[in-house]
Formats: sequence, C-alpha cells, structure tokens
Amino acid sequence: MISPKSSYICAQIFDEHSTERTSVRRNGRRDLICQTGQDFVLRTSKIVLQMALQAGIVGLPNVGKSTLFNAVSNSAKAQASNYRFCTIEPNVGLVDVPDARLNKLAELVIPDRIVPTQMEIVDIAGLVRGASKGEGLGNKFLGNIREVDAIIHVIRCFEDENVLREEGAINPISDKEIIETELQLKDLDSVEKKWSKVEKMARVGSDTKSKAEFEILSRCKTHLEQGKNIHTLGLDKEEKTVLADLFLLTDKPVLYVANVDEASMHTGNKYSEALAAAAKAEGAEVIVMCNNIEAQIAEMEAPDDKQMFMEEYHMAEPALNRLITSAYKLLNLDTYFTAGVQEVRAWTIHKGWKAPQAASVIHTDFEKGFIKAEVIAYEDFVKYGSEAACRENGRLRIEGKEYVVHDGDVMHFRFNV
Repeated sequence: MISPKSSYICAQIFDEHSTERTSVRRNGRRDLICQTGQDFVLRTSKIVLQMALQAGIVGLPNVGKSTLFNAVSNSAKAQASNYRFCTIEPNVGLVDVPDARLNKLAELVIPDRIVPTQMEIVDIAGLVRGASKGEGLGNKFLGNIREVDAIIHVIRCFEDENVLREEGAINPISDKEIIETELQLKDLDSVEKKWSKVEKMARVGSDTKSKAEFEILSRCKTHLEQGKNIHTLGLDKEEKTVLADLFLLTDKPVLYVANVDEASMHTGNKYSEALAAAAKAEGAEVIVMCNNIEAQIAEMEAPDDKQMFMEEYHMAEPALNRLITSAYKLLNLDTYFTAGVQEVRAWTIHKGWKAPQAASVIHTDFEKGFIKAEVIAYEDFVKYGSEAACRENGRLRIEGKEYVVHDGDVMHFRFNV
C-alpha cells in the first residue's frame, strides 16, 4: 500500500512544445503548482493508486497462524491464545518486502530515505471440519478467504501436549486435506448453482457462448467432485473469465508453512517432509520455520539484539524473509525502483505490466500523461554506480508505451499533465 501522506516522488513534466525539463515533486494534493527557485511543487487531490493485494493466513485452530501474523506484520498485532476461534475478525497488517537490491541502490545513491514496497497479510480465523456447511465460524472464514488473492496455509508440524488439538495425532497431510475439502465443497456449491442455470440455455438454445460456459463449468464440477483444486485444472485466462464472478477459493495460489519446533527449524522433521512431498505433487512451495522463534525475533527492536539472537540459533536471516518474498512472488508481482537523492523506493506492479501502467502506481497522472520512460537495468546501475555513468556508457534506454517492465528496472518517467 502506498500512503499519499508519505509519498514524495521526484518526476519530470515535459511541455510538448518545449524541450525544457521541469522538476516536479508530488506530495499529496493537487490544488496548485507553485514555483520555488528552479523547482515546481505539484499538489494533487487525486489518490495514489494502491496495489491492495492480500495474502491470507489460514489453517486449523491452534496451528500458529496468529503467532506467524504477529511475527510477519509490522503494523498490527493479532491476539494469540490457546483456544479455538481466538481470531474472529480478520487482522490485517502491512509487511515490508525484503529486497537486497533496494539496499544496494541506496548505498550507491545515498538518498534521504529508503522506502521498501509492501504487501498486505491477513490473519483469518481457524477453520474446522464442516465449515462449508457453516460449522464453527465457517461462513465468515470462507468469506474472508474469498477476499484475499493468495493463501498462506499454516500446518502444524510439531508435537506439544500443551497446545490444544482436537484432530488427534499430528498429521499434516490430514490437516491439509481438511482445509482443502472445505474449500472444495464451498466451490462445488458455487459451481453447481451456476452450472444449473447455464445448463438449460446450453442444451435448449443455440447460444455458443452458453455451450462454451457449460463445458468449462462441467469440467470444474467434475474436478471438484474428484477432490481436486481448481488451480490445478489448467484453465487459461479466457476460460477463467467464466468463473470470475464465483471468486472460487481453490483457484487461489497456495504457499504452505510447516510450523516446526526449535529442534527442527533448520532440518525439518518427518511431518514437514511429508507435507513437502504432498506440496511438490501440486507444484506448491513449503517454507519450514518455527513461528515462535520468528515472533521473538520480530519483537526485538535493536538490530544488535536481533543479530545476536539469530547467531545463537545459527540463522543467517529470519525465515520470515523467505516467506514474505515467496508470498510476493505467489501474487505474480514484480518490483521496479526509482532512485534519487530524496529517496530510493521500490514499487509493486503485476508481472507483465507495461510502462504506463507501472507509472500509475506512483500517480494516476503519470499514466494519463505518459510520454516516455528512462530505464536502467538494475545490474547496469550497480555495475556503473550511478545514473550519470549509465547514461555515459549507453546503458540508459528510452522506452515507450509498449515497453514491458522487467523486475528490477530502475525507472524515471516523463509525462505531461
């Protein structure tokens, strides 16, 4: 999320009838443009476009979801207790996305501040068997999942008699299947309702569109009845438009977290290995981590204390860094950078976005008045050490509206408003 109050971005405005470059700083509102020396300050009333993409933390009760949320979020703390449905309303927190490239650019540019990109993490209430039929907080839980873009599925892979568990012996595969079954049943209900409506038109009429929709819905129905998730069906982009209004739960990408004990945080254990094998079969990733240790690290404010703690546990970095980075990639996102003396900042875009779309996350006017983009590959910026050196060595490119932004591009936009 990008806060208009905290945004302060250098841009360039070009007059179509002049070659003169005017420096513009954007900070919140556009009521007027005032000149201060050689600078013009643009104040705008338009809201900066926000990439409000969310990854939802789900799982059975008491598997460590809220503990993970507390560790991962730098803007909110969830209540973590040893009883079911401690989390009722979903907790939402903003998370800085770790990116070593941002720090490297800052070393070269030496800006006044460094601004990482962020994503939203949602802590959702624990699900129980029968949730698709309304058991426990089922309807609320499933409704909350429907609103997120990706799922972080936390699964208990540790033994501890002090942590309540009503599902019997520790069994990560069974736990995984309980959640998946409930999501599949809910999706099957949604698909069947639409399938019934489309069936009559497809069988009676000559509407080719209805026939195509019926065929896709029939495939989905059969797939769900076989206990499979929609995202494993291999539907293309066009076919998925038929399902868009259903907001299917099992069509969301999934990342698994194996919550292990301290002794298994580096090596994993028999439970996490079983989970990894099951996840591999569906092409999903598993992050092995000890949520309690990660929460302790996150609570430490002094960098030296964190470093000493991690050294004690032989950690090069928090496992949370891997989790956040993996969740970011799961959302099919890329990052580009702006680098100037005021700030070095990372910006979030969807993979495959073109330059004007990428410019819009800074401000909508950047897209509307887009002229060109100055682009330097991250590797070139680091190799030559500055924008000026890249320009001198022919490594700064001028790209137009059809340019597809690459992950790591260092960009500067020319626009006219």
